Parts: sequence; structure tokens; C-alpha cells
Amino acid sequence: MKLAPTVKLNNGYEMPILGLGTYNSKDNEGEAAIKHAIDVGYRHIDTAYFYQNEAEVGKAIRDKIEEGVVKREDIFLVTKLWNVFHDPERVESICRKQLSNFGLDYIDLYLMHMPVGYKYVDEDTLLPKNEDDVLQLSDVDYLDTYKAMEKLVKLGLVRSIGVSNFNSEQLGRVLANCEIKPVTNQVECSPALNQKALTAFCKKNDVTLTGYTPLGKPKPDIKKPDFIYSPEVAVIAKKYGKTAPQVVLRYLVGLGVIPIPKSSNTNRISENFDIFDFELTAEEVTVLDGYHTGERVVPLNLIKGLNHKYFPFAIEF
Repeated sequence: MKLAPTVKLNNGYEMPILGLGTYNSKDNEGEAAIKHAIDVGYRHIDTAYFYQNEAEVGKAIRDKIEEGVVKREDIFLVTKLWNVFHDPERVESICRKQLSNFGLDYIDLYLMHMPVGYKYVDEDTLLPKNEDDVLQLSDVDYLDTYKAMEKLVKLGLVRSIGVSNFNSEQLGRVLANCEIKPVTNQVECSPALNQKALTAFCKKNDVTLTGYTPLGKPKPDIKKPDFIYSPEVAVIAKKYGKTAPQVVLRYLVGLGVIPIPKSSNTNRISENFDIFDFELTAEEVTVLDGYHTGERVVPLNLIKGLNHKYFPFAIEF
């Protein structure tokens, strides 16, 4: 079986350069999807407290370990600290709860889901709103949250830590004030939002860039996004006997991005992984570069509308 190549992180651990996103993969469908992914060679699995599927993800991994398909150390499991737990006092206890959700004794990579905290009501109120249905934010400094995450590494609960949805200034502030460097910044990244500037900033600081929504949430009915449905990309795909999504994922890997396409469809899970047997030419890369508009599928409008000081997308990158 062919595995994805890995990249060496700034702390020496290896991270596979393609992962499985699991947002909205719940119940038996989610579990079956993850088992299939492990069977076809995925070793990097990305989830989050917010996705409410850590139990299914953990069960799928544990079952595959029991079957002898993988060992625990073969799997690179990523999960995230949700925004309501930014108070440093809450970080360790919720991380331990997440470990018990998984039924595992360590997490490979623990990310701060966003630089913006939400008001804590209880562990199950993920989007706290007031009586006027307005999202309730908090003003906890993400540096304080990050310092609490560093303790998780020292306790052996997590091996690596990182951030998500951080801009270059926010990431720079973490880098200037941390004891344990973040290993990745997970952000939206696709041909429409290729993140070249942020990737270069990360690379200069020995931080990887993980890309979510790499395929831009394809909508077959309206044939969007263009980079999936355009004739130009179809021509490239045909040349290699591939599909447009495979060409897109190959393009992102070529940019030094670690894409984590999400799917619960077994055929697509297999297809998305089968991208390591061809390379795009410089001309073909230029075609894909042409789809960059800077437009986001996930603009975090709820936070944007509330003018929070840590809203990450107010600057270019």
C-alpha cells in the first residue's frame, strides 16, 4: 500500500502531507469513512471538538489498530480546542475530555481552532448566543490560551501544538512569545485562495500550512467553483487520467500546502488520496494560479460583523 509522503515538523515529528477532513462526518457513516480512509493509506486524520465526532473518529482508529492494519504511532491525529475554551483554566480539562472521547492516550497535534474566543456557558454550548441571537464572544488573549496549550505538551497529552485561522501578524505574535513553536497554521486554502503569501511567511518560520476546504465545497448543480468545473482543468485532468479534484490537490501539494479534503464518500476518499503518481508542469501550475481571487468559502462573517479585535481576515494575509 502506498502512503502519503511526510514532512518533518519543527519538533522532529513527521506529518503526512495529505489528510482526511472529517467536518460533518458523523455516526456510522463517519466511522466507516475513516476506516476506509485508513485502509486506502490515509494516516493523517483531522477532526475538532466542534465537529462532535471525536468518539467515532477514535473508534475507527482503535478498530483499525485492533485489526492490525495500523499501530497507534502510524496515525497522525489532529483535533482542535474550540473557541469557548480559550480561558487558560479550561484548556487542560477539555483536552482530557477529548482524549477520553477518542479513547486514546495522546493527540498528535492540537490546534487552537481560532484566535477569537467565545463566551463559555457549558461544554455543550458551542455557539453561545444572547436573547437577540447574537454570538457572544470573549476577549481572552490567544497568547494566554496558547501558553496553556504548551502545558499539554509537557504533560504528554499532546505531541505537537499549532493554530488555525491565524493571520501572519497573529502567528508572528505567537512565535515571538512562545516556548513551544506551533508546527502548523491550518487555514482555508484552495486555488481560489491559494495562500501563497501566508505559506511563504509560515515556511520562513519553519511552520507548515495545512489547507482546509481545498476543493472549495464543489456544487455540481451550479458548476462552481470554476477550478473544479472549468474546461481548462478538465484538459489537464484528462492528460494524466485523473479528475479535476485530483489535479487541484496535486497543485496544492506542489505549493507546499498540506490539504485535508473532507469526504464521507468512499470513492472520493480513495480518489483524493491517489495523487502521488503524477506532477503538474509549470504551465499547468500557471493555469491553476489563474483561479486565485482571494474569496473565502469560510469568511467567519459572524465574528467579522462583531468587530472583534482578533478577527483574522481584516488584513491581506
